[in-house]
Amino acid sequence: MPADVDAPDKVAYGLTFHQLAIVAAGALVVYGLWQALHTVVAVPVLAGAGVVIGGLAIGVALGRRDGLSLDVWLLHAVRHTRAPRCLSTAPATDGGGVPDWVEAPVAVRQPLPAPLRLPADAIDDDGQVSLGDVRAAVVGATTVNLALRTPAEQAALVDGWGRWLNSLSAPVQIVVSAQPVDLASHSRALAAAADTQPHPRLRAACADHAGFLADLADGRDPLRRQVLIVARTAAGERGPHAARRRADDTVRALSGLGVTPRVLDGPAVTAALTSAADPYRPPRPGGLAAPDAVITAAPAPTTRKQRT
Repeated sequence: MPADVDAPDKVAYGLTFHQLAIVAAGALVVYGLWQALHTVVAVPVLAGAGVVIGGLAIGVALGRRDGLSLDVWLLHAVRHTRAPRCLSTAPATDGGGVPDWVEAPVAVRQPLPAPLRLPADAIDDDGQVSLGDVRAAVVGATTVNLALRTPAEQAALVDGWGRWLNSLSAPVQIVVSAQPVDLASHSRALAAAADTQPHPRLRAACADHAGFLADLADGRDPLRRQVLIVARTAAGERGPHAARRRADDTVRALSGLGVTPRVLDGPAVTAALTSAADPYRPPRPGGLAAPDAVITAAPAPTTRKQRT
């Protein structure tokens, strides 16, 4: 399969329609300047300005940055520059003014936080993520080392992978990431558990393995590979469990490839999203509270004073 299967078609002179439109727009600008100013401005000045404008148009049409065409990259840069820097999950006020709990500056005009709009609305207990009109489910899978398989096994695995790809009728996202592993905490836990082993050989093996993990954590930066497959519902597909059904079909299709897939539930999806947002900080133990949960703190103990 060619790698540039989604590349736009070349229309003329090795350029796409989008690139030709940019070059034509630059040519029209140069022609308009010539028609409007050739009687009042010297010809060398107009020629220099035309060369500059034409060079900019050709550069924007042919240039690329970060895998994007230069005009699209510049458009994203302008949007990023004009986007608000401070976002808040609190809803905006009805009148558009400053809330009572915000101390508005008097001398310096400072913009208020803009509302934070996340693509995901909620995560169900079964792991389905609500994305507005569509829903998605996440499947976690292990990997397969093809180098350790025979040519016949490799061909069978690739054929099974191709059958699963050809069976897809809705958007599917595959995310492969490498995350750091905290072996120092595992080493300390094993060292603390070594004294509780019932046999001296078990205690020695546990202490030796704890030392091995400590040396590995000090000398290297161990990583673990995480593979997530996000299955989404198709446009117009209804049903509260459509995404979960697609995830179950993905698990059945990938089980024959030598991997161990499983559909992630609500806490596992929350941990995966948290780890993707901040991979260098492990998620907090105990899970996160639901959006509608009331969080209360234990009352402080009161001490009674004795009268003397």
